[in-house]
Amino acid sequence: MIRFLQKLGKSLMLPVACLPIAAILMGIGYWIDPSGWGANNVAAAFLLKAGGAIIDNMAILFAIGVGIGMSKDGEGTAALAALISWLIIQTLLSPAAYTMFTHTEAPAAFSKLNNQFIGIVSGLTGAFCYNKFHKTQLPDALSFFSGRHCVAIVTAGATLCITMILAFLWPIVYNGLVTFGETIVSTGALGAGIYGFLNRLLVPIGLHHALNSVFWFDIAGINDLGNFWSGDGIRGVTGQYMTGFFPVMMFGLPAACLAMYHTAKTARKKIAAGLLLSAALSSFFVGITEPIEFSFMFLAPVLYAAHAVLTGLSLAVCTLLPIRVGFNFSGGFIDLMLCAKSPMAVHPLFIVIPGAVYALAYYAVFRFIITKLNLKTPGREEEDGEAADEGKTAALKGGANFTEVAQICLEGLGGRENVSSCGYCATRLRIEIKDYTFVNEKKIKSSGVSGVIRPDKTSIQIIVGPKVQFVYDELKKLID
Repeated sequence: MIRFLQKLGKSLMLPVACLPIAAILMGIGYWIDPSGWGANNVAAAFLLKAGGAIIDNMAILFAIGVGIGMSKDGEGTAALAALISWLIIQTLLSPAAYTMFTHTEAPAAFSKLNNQFIGIVSGLTGAFCYNKFHKTQLPDALSFFSGRHCVAIVTAGATLCITMILAFLWPIVYNGLVTFGETIVSTGALGAGIYGFLNRLLVPIGLHHALNSVFWFDIAGINDLGNFWSGDGIRGVTGQYMTGFFPVMMFGLPAACLAMYHTAKTARKKIAAGLLLSAALSSFFVGITEPIEFSFMFLAPVLYAAHAVLTGLSLAVCTLLPIRVGFNFSGGFIDLMLCAKSPMAVHPLFIVIPGAVYALAYYAVFRFIITKLNLKTPGREEEDGEAADEGKTAALKGGANFTEVAQICLEGLGGRENVSSCGYCATRLRIEIKDYTFVNEKKIKSSGVSGVIRPDKTSIQIIVGPKVQFVYDELKKLID
C-alpha cells in the first residue's frame, strides 16, 4: 500500500507541475489590472482567462497525469484511457442523467463531480486497464483491436461498472470529505498547524503530495489554491493553508543552512558551502526544499522533527496574522511576487516580518541542537576515504554533467541489470531494483545527490533536486 501511495504521489506531481504557468499568466494579469480582474484591460483579461483555463480544469489534468504516472511505462495510451473514464463518469453521474435514470432529485454530491478526487479515480482506472491489457492478443478477425487499441474499449467497460458503484458510494465519500474539510477549517489556526506539521512529516516517504491535494484543491471542499487564484474565496481567509510556508521556505530553511555552515568543521566548510548555498537559493527563490531537508533528514532526525514542528507553528501563526499569500508551485520569492496583486492577497509583502523572525528562530534552533547533540550535519560527518574525496566526485554539486551523475548512480544501483524500472517526480529519481544487496549508497551519494531513501527492499529514491529530469534522461539512456 505504501508503494502504491508513493507512486500515486509521484503521479500527482505531473498535473501540479502545470500550475507554475498558470501562476505566471494570472500573476502578470493581476499586476496589470489588480482591481478590475481584467475588466479594465484587454491584455490582463487575456492572461487571466488563459491562466484560469488551467486552474479551472485541474481535475482533468489530474486524470491524465495519474493515468500516465501510474502506467508501467508512461505511455500516452493510459492518458487517453483516463480521459475516456473521466468523460463517462462526468456524463453518467451528472445531475440531469441521474434524474433521468432514477426519476428522483440528484443528491448535491453529483453536482460536484468536477474535482480532483474523481480525476484520480479516472486516472487509476485508465492506468489499471492499460497495465493489464496493453499486450492483449485477440483472434485474427479482431486483431486490429489487439494491444493498445483494446485499452480504450476495456476502460469504457470498466468505467461503466465503476460508475454504478460511484452512484451509491460517491454521496457517502463526498459527504465524508466535506465533513473532514469543514472540521479542519473550523479549527482555524490549529487545523492549519496540524496540516503543516504532517506535511513535513510525510516528505520522507513522498506522501505529502496526496495530503496537499486535500487542502489545496477541491477534494474536500477547501480548494485553498484554486480559490486564491480564481478570486472565488473569502478574502482574509483563503490562502491560510499556503501563507505559512513562505516564512519557512524563504527565510527559515536558508537560515538553517547558515547554521549548518557555521557549525561545519573548518576543513570541510568549503564542501558544505557548495551544497548548502545552492540548496538555500533553491528554497528561497522557488520553494524547493528537499535538497536542504534531505541533507539532514537522516543524518540528524532530531533536527527534522524540529523542522516539522516549526513548519506547523508557522502555518498556525500566519493564519492568525492579517497576511494572506498564495502560490501555484511552492512558497518561494517568485511565487510571492506573482501573487502580490492577486485579489485574494492581503498585505503580501508583510510576510517578511514573520519571515525575519523565522530566520532567527531556525538559525538559533538548528545551531543549538547541532552543537548540543553533536549531530552529523553536512560538513560534520566522519571523514573516511570516500567522504574526504567528496569534492572531487560530487559531479552534480560542481557542475551540470548529468551523464556522469547518472553513470555514478547506476553503478551504485548495481548496474542496469539490477534496475527493474525507473521514474522521477519533482526532485527524486524513483527506482525499482531486483536485488537490494547490490546497492551501494555511498557510491550513489558520491555523485553529489542530496540523499538516498530505501522505503523497502525493492525501492530506491534518490534525491537529486530541481535538475532531476536531466539526470533521469541520462539514466534512462544508460538503462535502455
